[in-house]
Amino acid sequence: MSSTHQTRTVPQIFDRQLLRLRQRRAALRFADHDFLHKIIAEDIVDRLETVTRDFPSACFLGTGTQRLSNGLTAQCAVGTVDMYDSLAQPTDTPATPVWFSGTEELPARPGSCALIVSMMELHSMNDMPGYLAQVRRALKPDGLFIGALPAENTLQELRDCLYAAETEITGGVSPRVYPFASLRELGGLMQRAGFALPVADTLRLPVTYRAPISLLKDLRYMGETNILRNRKPGTLGRQVLSRALDLYREKFSAGKDGSVTATFEIAVLTGWAPHESQQKPLKPGSAKASLEQAVKTGFKD
Repeated sequence: MSSTHQTRTVPQIFDRQLLRLRQRRAALRFADHDFLHKIIAEDIVDRLETVTRDFPSACFLGTGTQRLSNGLTAQCAVGTVDMYDSLAQPTDTPATPVWFSGTEELPARPGSCALIVSMMELHSMNDMPGYLAQVRRALKPDGLFIGALPAENTLQELRDCLYAAETEITGGVSPRVYPFASLRELGGLMQRAGFALPVADTLRLPVTYRAPISLLKDLRYMGETNILRNRKPGTLGRQVLSRALDLYREKFSAGKDGSVTATFEIAVLTGWAPHESQQKPLKPGSAKASLEQAVKTGFKD
């Protein structure tokens, strides 16, 4: 008897080769524009400090991993760290080696890590469900995963202005900003990947810029420019860009000095590799007392 195995087809939403080219360019000036990664690293350190367990082996992935590693405190109880940074350069020679991580294949072996942290990389994965499943397999039983990535309301102001300007001038629109996922979608992906006790919450970060063009410069040197495969070829036209910046100043002014507001909404995902010691939900019908009896007891004179 023969069996047929079906291979899951993964839509290629992002041009990963273009992403690598732009990350190489961004790496040269990333340290001058990494305020967002600094905030994320500080938040992750705060979270690790509240976890009452040790992490003898850890794997940090994404962008800004060195900032996270440098910010670890003794209270985080993190031992050996392997860092795979998508902005790593061949000339990088820090005390702790940093390897390039620009693929959708996790470099860690199955069951090898007590802690895995993903910083600002998941949103450009063509196969995020598959990557999360790899992360879960790479964790030791009861190992912890923390992932940070932009959520659905990130850059909503820029998106609105680009679409409005392009519609006004060309009569149509092209995708200019990533299709960021919602918290509900991300929580569902965590469950699908097999994580225990999954949680998804957000850091909402309104940022004030002196001018909209400063926001575009930050995105460029964070390596976060448009790599969507279905984008229009070529750069954004000068007339459309000029109109979009004018609309930004008109609609999202932060003061009389011409400054504007940009919203960054960062989703922070946490989940554990399953382990028998973890708390489990009660099975339906296993309660020792009925809700009706509890209500009667609670309101008894």
